[in-house]
Amino acid sequence: MPLAPALPFAVDEESPEQEFLYTLNFGPQHPATHTTLRLILTLDGETIVKAVPDIGYLHSGFEKLGEDLDYNQYVTIVDRMNYISPICNEVAWHHAVEKLMDIEITPRCKYIRTIIAELARISDHLLCVGAASLDLGGITAFMYAFNMREKVYDIFETMSGQRFHPSYTRVGGLMVDVKDDWVAMVRTFIKVDFPKAHADVCRLLNRNKIFLDRTKGIGVLSKEEAINRSAAGPVARASGVARDLRKDEPYLAYGDLEFDVVCSRNGDCLARYLVRMEEMRESARIISQAVENIPAGPVNVNIEDKLTIPDKSATYRSIEGLIQHFELFMWNRRWKPPVNELYAATEAPNGELGFYIVSDGEGRPYRCRTRPPSFIHFAIFPHLMEGHSIGDLPAVLGSLNIIAAELDR
Repeated sequence: MPLAPALPFAVDEESPEQEFLYTLNFGPQHPATHTTLRLILTLDGETIVKAVPDIGYLHSGFEKLGEDLDYNQYVTIVDRMNYISPICNEVAWHHAVEKLMDIEITPRCKYIRTIIAELARISDHLLCVGAASLDLGGITAFMYAFNMREKVYDIFETMSGQRFHPSYTRVGGLMVDVKDDWVAMVRTFIKVDFPKAHADVCRLLNRNKIFLDRTKGIGVLSKEEAINRSAAGPVARASGVARDLRKDEPYLAYGDLEFDVVCSRNGDCLARYLVRMEEMRESARIISQAVENIPAGPVNVNIEDKLTIPDKSATYRSIEGLIQHFELFMWNRRWKPPVNELYAATEAPNGELGFYIVSDGEGRPYRCRTRPPSFIHFAIFPHLMEGHSIGDLPAVLGSLNIIAAELDR
């Protein structure tokens, strides 16, 4: 991209150094951004003096759409927020809805949701570390990581019929129950496929001199800054903030399972990479426990509660099932949430993903807001980049794992 004179707002107009500062537009179409986001960089040579994020290139309006769709239909929209791990968005959304409606999902549903959420976490982290390696010149690690993501997509396709946007969770349960062949696929992935790929990526990157030189000591975020700037997830834990909602505010089946919260103290790009790599091991550990202890029973709450979509056999063969299906889809009559407002959050791959719902008692939200971790972390990015060179930008951006669909609400 050609360099241009700096914009007036970027520096002090009276400064005698202004003629030596330049503005560089990084994105929205750039090999190292991976998505439609733009950065306005003010440069002193190759040193970044100021970085101004400019969002809005992937605007989806998903918060406003929440006011026009019922509590099940909206799952297709949240799927498209963090489209790298969409199932985690679904789990977070219906976690908030069920808290609003005071619904206790079945033990089987809790375990299945836990398994798919952790599979999505592995998938998200694989893309993050693979793309971070690709940006710094290491294409092989990217191929190893992406190959494993295809295995996760196979599991999701077998479960829901869709590879990329499963739209699998429902109020009070799931779209359909899983079968024995799905359980076998999960076991194979956790015990055979994933451990080998994880080890390959570790061997490629953990002691690679080029990768270490490009990430160690780059984009340092201190523990105090991480807390003050509301960082969450691997970004915060890499800076020493030992907060994980799966431990601190247990939900689903996490209270029954053993796992560790992975932290580091260095707060740089390398620490964020290492935290994600170790978190994938912990996710595999969680899945291994959960898949061997999936309870029997239904995946949806009791049909007498009239809150869940009835099975197709009940819809086609009984008048009660047909009426329930009709009222849920046509008039939302069965959903009568209290007139209330609440916030509920889960530990998504990039950090705390929360939904704030305002209910007026009808079958769809009166207002629906979200706390997307990418939006918070992209606001931290200018602080991390000051004083670094242009060559450090892909390393820092890749370590934060910004997903643009979460930015443009």
